Amino acid sequence: MRLVQAWFVLVTLVLVLIPSNAVSGSLHPTTDEAYVTLLYGDEFLLGVRVLGKSIKDTRSTKDMVVLVSDGVSDYAMTLLKADGWIVKKISLLENPNQVRPTSIEDLFKCRKFCANLKHSERLNSGVMVVEPSQKVFDDMMSKVNTLQSYTGGDQGFLNSYYSDFPNAHLFEPNLSQEVLKSRPVPEMERLSTLYNADVGLYMLANKWMVNESELRVIHYTLGPLKPWDWWTSWLLKPVDVWQNVREQLAETLPGTGGGSNPNDSFLVKFLFLLPFLALGFCYYRSFLKTREHLNSLCNHIRHLYYKIRSFGTISYSSVSTSSTNNLNYQAKIPVYLGGISVVICFMAALVALALALAIVPRQVMPWTGLLLMYEWTFTIFFLLFGGYLRLIYQWGSTAALQAGSPSSHSDSRDDDSGKGHHRLTSSCDFANWYYGLVMAFLAIIAPSLPCFLGITALFARLALMVAGGLVLASFMTYASEHLAIRAFFRGLEDRDAARKLIKLNRDFVSDNEEQSDLDDEARMAEAVKKNSRLDFVSDNE
Repeated sequence: MRLVQAWFVLVTLVLVLIPSNAVSGSLHPTTDEAYVTLLYGDEFLLGVRVLGKSIKDTRSTKDMVVLVSDGVSDYAMTLLKADGWIVKKISLLENPNQVRPTSIEDLFKCRKFCANLKHSERLNSGVMVVEPSQKVFDDMMSKVNTLQSYTGGDQGFLNSYYSDFPNAHLFEPNLSQEVLKSRPVPEMERLSTLYNADVGLYMLANKWMVNESELRVIHYTLGPLKPWDWWTSWLLKPVDVWQNVREQLAETLPGTGGGSNPNDSFLVKFLFLLPFLALGFCYYRSFLKTREHLNSLCNHIRHLYYKIRSFGTISYSSVSTSSTNNLNYQAKIPVYLGGISVVICFMAALVALALALAIVPRQVMPWTGLLLMYEWTFTIFFLLFGGYLRLIYQWGSTAALQAGSPSSHSDSRDDDSGKGHHRLTSSCDFANWYYGLVMAFLAIIAPSLPCFLGITALFARLALMVAGGLVLASFMTYASEHLAIRAFFRGLEDRDAARKLIKLNRDFVSDNEEQSDLDDEARMAEAVKKNSRLDFVSDNE
């Protein structure tokens, strides 16, 4: 069964909404019967293309006519003509509904007016069969300003005009011609659910109320869940069939195969590569800083070597010094830092999610959209929250500068504090990676869990996503607080370590000078000793 997405409306409905002199051009029909759909913006172009592909797949010989409004671009009309549509430009006042038809050739057996009944008493204008009639058109135009419309548009007007439609007989396409000729032509007939299956009803029971193999039309009544939007495929199972038809679209114009948009194709490649380029640049800068750090570390090791050579083994009191420093630093951490960090973390996540939704094109393939969504959400979030942690780090450095160094005692303690600084830096970097990777893992698992478990019901999927989101939110609360405290703590430590590094450099220069003096004295003593030996030998001779 092949299903497609678009709007299926009738010429009569459109003429009801516009004066006859507003229609211009020629339809160039080849048959007396046609599939007619409406396009009022390029956003829905893909839906019309998929509709045409599904009609062709049923080997239909009927014309395909698309009524386009002023909001449709010339490129869209050219593409539709290349796909085999007869394009008719009109001025419209109302929007049609969406449907997904398969082979519905038997609907042409409807002789006057056929539509589907929804919610027990309402005519639905998503799928209709109408025999064009000047008499009916004139009658509608005379009542368009007097009859009430509960929707304010075409569907409400049609329900008022065909007020007795709930009592109409069911359309029976399999009746023989003899039986049809023996009966009077009904003014209206009611289509079964097979011709207008509401996806909203599918959501409630996670199955169709009729035999799925006999479905003719699937009607998408959920506003934000259009089948061409990449996120809909991850929520509604019936969209899979629509996507299968989309993938088979021919490349009637360059870059349009599989429902692709040439402009979107370039944008997708750019969006995919940009975060990786930014990541590479950040790693390059990090490498330069790491190289400088290694140079400082080498100088520190050389300094320790000269101290050991000059004064012997150095004693360490790392535990006591580290404990003292930790107590001093913890006393300086603001009590409200954790709460502020949690709020900033969730705000950064919401902003990242909103910006990613705005950046990623809506009509890309489902997997492409999901990949770009994750990529840009993570990138924006880590930039925002990482920038916040950088500010907290600077705050800690400023606090240490104002309060002064908490520990500046003996040389041995200075050396040990330097070791503690390097150890803290390493653990803090590890903590950043740990919290970041766990948050990324939970962010991927939370929306993907229903797919992994094979759950297709929309509400069950949403419930699992909400449960996963709560787990993610709990971990984000814990991680944001600890990362902020670590950043502040690291700022305090690094400011103190910077002072110690200056002192170590001074000591290094001083030790070099002392070592040079000692070497000079040793050489002089050796020379004196050698001269004394020479004098002693000379005296003996």
